[in-house]
Parts: sequence; C-alpha cells; structure tokens
Amino acid sequence: MTRGLMIAAPRSGGGKTTLTLALLAALRRRGVAVRGAKTGPDYIDPAFHEALTGRSSLNLDSWAMPPALLDDVMAQASTACEILVTEASMGLFDGLMEPRGARGAPADIAARLGLPVVLVLDISGQGQSAAATALGFATLDPAVRIAGVILNRVGSPRHAAMATQAITATGIPVLGAFGRDTQLQMPERHLGLVQAREHGGLDELADRLATQAERDLDLDAILACALPPRIAPMVPAVIALPPPGQRIAVANDAAFSFLYAHIMSGWRRAGAEIHFFSPLNDEGPDEGCDACWLPGGYPELHAGRLAAAGHFRHALARFARTRPVHGECGGFMVLGESLTDKAGVTHRMTGLLGHATSFATRRMNLGYRSATLRHDCAIGRAGTVLRGHEFHYATVTSPGSDAPLAEMRDGYGDPRGTGGGLRGLVSGTFFHVLSTLPAMQADTTCATDIPVPAMAQVSAQT
Repeated sequence: MTRGLMIAAPRSGGGKTTLTLALLAALRRRGVAVRGAKTGPDYIDPAFHEALTGRSSLNLDSWAMPPALLDDVMAQASTACEILVTEASMGLFDGLMEPRGARGAPADIAARLGLPVVLVLDISGQGQSAAATALGFATLDPAVRIAGVILNRVGSPRHAAMATQAITATGIPVLGAFGRDTQLQMPERHLGLVQAREHGGLDELADRLATQAERDLDLDAILACALPPRIAPMVPAVIALPPPGQRIAVANDAAFSFLYAHIMSGWRRAGAEIHFFSPLNDEGPDEGCDACWLPGGYPELHAGRLAAAGHFRHALARFARTRPVHGECGGFMVLGESLTDKAGVTHRMTGLLGHATSFATRRMNLGYRSATLRHDCAIGRAGTVLRGHEFHYATVTSPGSDAPLAEMRDGYGDPRGTGGGLRGLVSGTFFHVLSTLPAMQADTTCATDIPVPAMAQVSAQT
C-alpha cells in the first residue's frame, strides 16, 4: 500500500522545493518507487517532481477542488508508487481566512488525508529559538501531525547541534540537517523557478541533491514517518473539467507548458485523445482534432519566435473557423493582437481575439478565482461555475471589443468584474481552471457535446 507524507515549512522561501527534490532523488536512487505531488495551483514544481521521479505529479487544492475531486486526485497520485511525497505551497497554515478545511492551506490537505508533516526549518540566523517555531507548529492544530523536522541552511555542525538539542527536548524528532550549498539554489524568474524543461544539467543537479540528502538526512527515519493516506472510497472516477472535444490539440513546448496533470488525466479518462503540437516549431493544431487548447506558460520569452511562426498563426485561424479554441493566461495572450515584452518590443500575435498585452509595465495579479461563464465556450456552457486562480504580471493595454467571457470573483466571493474574451469559437482568459463546481453538474456539458457533464463521474475502467 502506498504511504505518504508532506514536506512543509513555516513560509515560502524556506527551502521546501530543494528538500523535496533532494528526497525524491535520494529515494529514487535507492530504488524506491517514489512520486511527488504539490498542494496549491503551482505548475512549475510538479514538473521538477516528474523529471526526478519519472512519474507525473498532481496538484491538491482544498479551495479549488471539491472534496470528491480531491479524494479522486489523491487516489490517482497514490497509484504506481510506494511513497508519495507531497510538497506544500507557502507556509503550512497559510491560505484564505475561511472556510475551515477549505482555505487552500497545505494544512487542510494534511488534515483531510492524514499526511504526516515533515517541517523544513530555515535556521539561518538562529539556533535554539528554532525549537519555539517547531513546537508552535506542532501544537497549533491537533488535526495536523508534525512527524519531525529537517533543519535547513545549517552553517556548521555546532549550529545544527544547538537547534537539534532544543527541538528534540520538546519531543519532536530532528530528521536531518541540510547544509548550505549555493550550488543547489534553483534558478528563478518572475513566476517562480525556471521550468524543468529549460533547466540545463538537471540530471547533474538531481545527482548532487541525492548525494547531499544521503549525507545530511536520516532517510530511514523519514520513510518511517510515512502513512497510507486517508481517502474516501471512490467507485466512479471524477472529471474536474469536461473535455472540450473528443480529439484535443494541445500546444506543448517551452512557451505553453502549464497544463494541470489532473485536467489532462480527466480528459483521457472521459475518452478524449490528446494530440500535442509546438507553436515554437511553427506547428499548427492537427486537422483531425475537434478542439484546441493553448495552455499558459512563458510566451513573453519567445514572443519573437511566435510572431515569426506564420504557419502556426494561419493554421490556428483556419482551425478556429469551425472548431473551438481556448487559451489560458499565456495562451490568452497569444490569442490577442499583440504582446509587448519586458524590453518594450511589441510582437504580433494571432489576432483571434482583440486585446493587447504587455510586460513592459509589470503588475502582479495573484489569487484564487471563481468564474461564471457568460457564454457557451470550450470550457463549459453559459452559467457554468469554475474554480481556479490567476498568477501573471502581464497587463492588458488594449481590451479590444470582444464579448467578456466570465464574471469573476475572488476566493472570498467578492466581485472582480468581467474577465477574458469570446469571439466566435475562440475564447480565452488569464484564469487557470482547476475544477468545475459540482453544483452545476445537472446542466453543464462540454461545448462540443461530448456527453460528459461537469464534475462527471465515469467508470474507473475508462
């Protein structure tokens, strides 16, 4: 039976990702069938998990995923592995203020699924005081079990001993002391880490991480902390978002890489076929497909190549005359008239929607969103309520005259105005979808009339 644990920390930037990757790499080197997962709506860390384990990494989100979907995704994540290592986002207890148990906090996932938590403590600049942090996290919520602590950014053996003695005196085990190593720092850009597919020398990094984990961590003690997740019995599988077509063309390259694994898995389980293509290689969607999806990613870094990809633009325009096309965030930007990069250079995009976007003046947009569709489109019928998030720095410099796609609200339900655009069969929005609310189950089907209702339940054999 698969056993799991969570790697968490008091805050962002405390070293969770490095420690998670080190643990994954070390366990795989041991021959353990290990898999990663990620709480929250992050795209980038799961790609690193997959690269280091050879197994896809799924997202778990207590706000954006209804309980049945959360259990189903966890059941998927727990297949074909002995150990599931779930990396927390932000701080362990950080999320919305309410509702309890569904705030989007990693602690919600740990409590619901019974995942023991290994707390990563950055002790740079402190010694015995780390015990107060560890004890506070261990006692704040009785439903969340802190199984042990890993000390991070340790300066010396004496430094580690000071913190270890104080923490173990509280009854909390110390499972390792990870030394400082600037060579293990992961390269970053404005949305987080540089993508795994762009990371040169990833095999070498994995090898260094595994070696340091073997030296600095008590791997046997960490494995002993893991327990089987508590998952509600699932007879039918749950589909987060109905497939937009029977055969779906999906852009997939360094400019378009942000597609949730649970979304794509759900499409396949509903019987849809996925056909990848690369706009950066000037490829268009397969003419045999009946829907096209442009995921988010980093089109701003490749705007020149996209502007020069004439075959891609013409093929996509031809496709969109008769079949639905949808773009999320980066894909939405590419569907517009133009994209201005951070150097102020404006590049022609596909022009299938009328807006223009820019990175020359950056402004962060971040947070949970619910979207109520105003029109039938690739992601649902009018009235469908979707949950997901926004995270982008681009600004709309010209809104165009397309019909607004959805009414937007934030994680607390406060109005955010309209979002996205619709023109003919083309739709797009900065909003990333994680799920369709089950309340819309009775009257929501996908736009191309595949008989799969939103949050549909399908046979586990499909």
